[in-house]
Amino acid sequence: MKQELKSKETQDLIINTSFELFYEKGYNATSIPDIMKETSLSKGAFYHHFKNKHEIGKKVIEVIIRKRIKDGFITPLKNTDGNIPELLLDVFTDRIKNYTHREKALGCPANNLVGEIGYTEQDFRVILKSLFEEWRIELSNAIEAGKKRGEIKKEVNSSGAAISLICAFEGVRSVRKVYDDDSIFNEFMESMGIFIKSLSL
Repeated sequence: MKQELKSKETQDLIINTSFELFYEKGYNATSIPDIMKETSLSKGAFYHHFKNKHEIGKKVIEVIIRKRIKDGFITPLKNTDGNIPELLLDVFTDRIKNYTHREKALGCPANNLVGEIGYTEQDFRVILKSLFEEWRIELSNAIEAGKKRGEIKKEVNSSGAAISLICAFEGVRSVRKVYDDDSIFNEFMESMGIFIKSLSL
């Protein structure tokens, strides 16, 4: 049991450290020696858990990036008891208001990976696509709930509005990386409010 716990702790150490390095340096620029150095693990201990960087990359997406998006955007959208337009605005602006300086400077980890690997890493692309699809579907469901309750216009294309919200958010996270202040975030939050209001009754 102790050995299993130690093995799990070592695996978690590798995954968490790799996430931080990928986030800071990029996936392609991070090497296995970089990860071993940061974790202070021997070669044998490292390769006991992962055969290569590709395996680590998949785990980082499945474990850390998925959790970030689920906790920040997907799970909150399930709480449709209150006003839906207010829920949408809260989900897309509260995160921005609470980002650390580092998160503002480095952008969205999922979006960074999409931009870096493009179409080249099929395994990564499939996992990331499923994650964005899960987000889109949950967002569409929330908009549909708002339409049924008379809070959102019936003619609104729920899936199209969901994609617009996600792409606008991911876009501003990316563009913010070249700014030294929050001016673009402030303008985004204002325009997000206008867009959501245009969907509302």
